Amino acid sequence: MKNWKEIVRHKQFRYLDHSKENFFNKKAYTALTSFAIDDVLALSVGGKNTAPAIRLWVHPDTVVLGIPDARLPYIEEGVELLNKQGYHVVVRNSGGLAVALDAGVLNISLVLPDVKHISIHDCYEAMVSFIQYMLRDLTNEIEAYEIVGSYCPGDYDLSIGGRKFAGISQRRVKDGAAIQIYLDVEGKGVERASLIRDFYSVGLKDAETKFSFPDVDPSTMASLTELLGTKITVNGMKDRVLESLQHFSDTIVTDDFSADEQEAFKTRYEQMVKRNERIAGMQ
Repeated sequence: MKNWKEIVRHKQFRYLDHSKENFFNKKAYTALTSFAIDDVLALSVGGKNTAPAIRLWVHPDTVVLGIPDARLPYIEEGVELLNKQGYHVVVRNSGGLAVALDAGVLNISLVLPDVKHISIHDCYEAMVSFIQYMLRDLTNEIEAYEIVGSYCPGDYDLSIGGRKFAGISQRRVKDGAAIQIYLDVEGKGVERASLIRDFYSVGLKDAETKFSFPDVDPSTMASLTELLGTKITVNGMKDRVLESLQHFSDTIVTDDFSADEQEAFKTRYEQMVKRNERIAGMQ
C-alpha cells in the first residue's frame, strides 16, 4: 500500500482550469466534454507523454447519471422532470450513480500515471487525503465512509458530522487514471439531494429492479459552506487546489492540448455522444 503523498507527489504537474471556458472547436462545453477530456488526459499521462494533471471543471445545472440510472424503468419521465427543473442530463463513463452539478459545485480530476502498479483503493485514498490536506486550516473532521441516504453513495463519500459534501469516482484508461471528485462548495445540499430524490421517485416508481437504487434522504447532504458555517466559494476552493498542488510538485505547467491530444479528444468525445444518444433523444 502506497502512502498518498507518494502517489500525489511528482516533479511536474499540469494544472488545467476548465471551470469557465468554452473548449475544443467551439463545441458546447457540457459534462460530455469533461468526461472526454479526462479520458484524453489519462491516455497522455499513462503513456508518459505529459505530466500528471489536475483539472478543475464546473458545469451549470447538470445531472450526471451513472450507467444503471439510464436503465431506470421510467427513465423518460425522470429525464423530463429534470429538464423541467432546468437541468441538462448526461450519462458518464465512470462509476457511480446520479449526482447534481451547478455553479456551486467544483469538480476536480486528479490524473495519475502508472496505475497498473497502484490499487484502485490507494487512488481513492490519495484523493481523500488531498482534500483533507486542502482544507486542513478549516477542519480536521472530514471522514470517508458511505453516507446512507445520500445520492451516489459509496465507501469514499466525504462528510463532516455525518452529512455528505463530496463523492469520488474513478476512470482508468490503459495505464492512466482520472480520480474525479465533486465538491458541493456553496449553495444548499438539501436542494440538490431533493432533486435527485424526486428523479428516482419518478424514474423508479414502485417497480422492482435487479439494481438497488438509493433511497435519498436530503437531510444527509450539505455544502461545505453550510457544514463549516463560513462562506466558501468555488473560486476560493480553486485557489486552495493550486496552493496545495504547489506542495507536491516542483514545477506547475498550464500547457494547452497538443495536436495528438486534440485528435484523441475527437474520438473520445464521439464515444461520449454515442453513449448518450438515447438520453439525448429524451431532451
